Amino acid sequence: MVPIFINYPEEMLRVRVAALKESSSTALADLQRLGVLHVEEAKELSPPEVEEITSRKQRTRRAVQEINEILDSLRGVREVAIPPQAEPMEPGEVLGRVDALKDRLSSLMERRETFRTRINALDTSARFLEALAQAVDVPLADLHYTGPYLFSRVVIFPREATGPFLEDVGAFLLHRVEAQSGDEDVIYLLARVHDRDRIEKAAANLGGSQLPPMDEDMTLRDFNIRRRTIKEELAERLGVLENDIQAIIEEQLQKIVLYRDILQGEYSRLDILEMAATARYLTVFEGWVPKGSIDRVSSEFSRNGKQVFVDSRPPDPQDIPPTKLKNPGGIRPFQVIVKLFSTPRYGDWDPTPSIAYFFAFFFGLMLNDVIYAVGLLLVAGFLLNKLVDDPHAEGTRLFRRVLIICGVASLVIGILSGSFLGDFLDRYAGIPPERLALVGSVQSMLSQPISFIVLSLVIGLVHLNIAHVLSFIRGVKTRSKGIVINKLGLFAVQIFGIPYLFHVMLGMDLLSLSAAAYTVFGYLLALGVLGVIIGSFLQMGGLGSIFWIFDLTGILGDVMSYSRLAGVGLATYYLASSFNLLSNWVSTGLGNAVPGVVGAGLSFLIGVVLLTIFHVFNLLLGALAAFIHSLRLCFVEFLLKFYEGGGRDYSPFQVPQQRTVLVGRKS
Repeated sequence: MVPIFINYPEEMLRVRVAALKESSSTALADLQRLGVLHVEEAKELSPPEVEEITSRKQRTRRAVQEINEILDSLRGVREVAIPPQAEPMEPGEVLGRVDALKDRLSSLMERRETFRTRINALDTSARFLEALAQAVDVPLADLHYTGPYLFSRVVIFPREATGPFLEDVGAFLLHRVEAQSGDEDVIYLLARVHDRDRIEKAAANLGGSQLPPMDEDMTLRDFNIRRRTIKEELAERLGVLENDIQAIIEEQLQKIVLYRDILQGEYSRLDILEMAATARYLTVFEGWVPKGSIDRVSSEFSRNGKQVFVDSRPPDPQDIPPTKLKNPGGIRPFQVIVKLFSTPRYGDWDPTPSIAYFFAFFFGLMLNDVIYAVGLLLVAGFLLNKLVDDPHAEGTRLFRRVLIICGVASLVIGILSGSFLGDFLDRYAGIPPERLALVGSVQSMLSQPISFIVLSLVIGLVHLNIAHVLSFIRGVKTRSKGIVINKLGLFAVQIFGIPYLFHVMLGMDLLSLSAAAYTVFGYLLALGVLGVIIGSFLQMGGLGSIFWIFDLTGILGDVMSYSRLAGVGLATYYLASSFNLLSNWVSTGLGNAVPGVVGAGLSFLIGVVLLTIFHVFNLLLGALAAFIHSLRLCFVEFLLKFYEGGGRDYSPFQVPQQRTVLVGRKS
């Protein structure tokens, strides 16, 4: 059955898989390949087993980290196909190969880091050493010296801190040389070793920083003369070293990615094994399996005489199974929207269907333009992958489909209303929107502010009451008298109160009823208000006697909130029209300034450039506003009325199916 407004997560079974110890690794590999078991912590393993598994996990994690460090050294980002394995490689063999590769690269990387540190030190120290060289010329080694009796340092102080420092420790300094560099003072000091801690602590407390030592064997002034040459030599050596590192990584790139893939799977297996319950001769794995997948697990371990026992049972009342949503393909992408709010609890309602309908409709109503919709579809189809780290992640794929569905909704409403970049065709081709609209009444309603606002409020009234009906149903299911009475009162207030108030306060007869009928409506309105008060009191006790008024005022406030549909929709249209007018003015004015064909060509070129820039901006702004306000209406005005959430995602233990990965770093 296709869900209309709400759905339910898939049923889960508590599963225990028990295997003989000698076959436990095979059983775990089979479970990983099946990819349906959400593993939970079971009984503890024996201390020696835990220690062994923990040690292997730590070594595997270190190896994965080392591989990531190697791949992070790769210049540029590229897609690398993970090569198929002719024969499965044992994790121990992979660890050995990773160690060998790390040994090959580690010395090169250490030297590279040394060169980088020295180049940074040259840049950091340049202006301070130049200032100091004007006052003294000593060997560089003497600037940062520690001997058995004396030590020397070069310390940089903010100008205002120099005086307090010298007042505090000046008596301990055997010699000092001062120089100025901008707003800072450079002090070369010489003192006794047993006073070093006091002097360095005083310098640090006053914001002083020590210059790093320099390894060059020359005097200070010679160093300042040759500093640029030294830096160029270091940069050249660093470049050669970097090229050597890149060549090694490039040569082994596919293997490195394969090693990481194998070790990540091994780490996941060890992590699960560490949590597995065990008896004296058995290893036990526990977790949750969707009811529809239990046959796969049972049949897998019943084949070929595998000595594995599988037990399944429904969850106990105290259990909290994970939530696996099961929505049809067209609705499923909007699970990412629901999870932004909160994952449904197991056995509770999943509001994805209603969110899918209304979110797409709201978005399409606010971005009701054919060209903008096509632009959004192009962004979702071709540009989104460039903006995310992992375009193959499920969340990215679902979000792309959300944008595509919303773009299609915008396209349909844009075609119905005849909106193409605002009034672009009317202004430049003389084709009015009335001729372009597939349905004239839709065009008329969405182009006139008052009618659009009225439509938005009607939509809001319907949307809100669907939420209140769902809340009423939840109250009936949970036997919450307070919710049931409160919602019945709200329905009575709306059904009888709206026509009554229009009749009494505005003199408008919405239903063409007699005066006596409106009198009855007045009594029913009072009864509805009383129901709201009683329901609030039953839910909140004494506070309900005060907070009931917010239920009534909230109806008006919530409905008025939907006027944002008209606001954003009209803003998108009028901003597009304003951009059309502005582009026309600017291009025509500049074109008229240059006579003849050149002026006409200049006018056309400038107009195209301005229109492109303006409308791309309006597309991004309108799509962002439509997305945010659709979220707001679905979350605040709708879900808060009946939805609780608070579940946890179903995350099965499985082998990753990625065949390509992105490695390296953006330069």
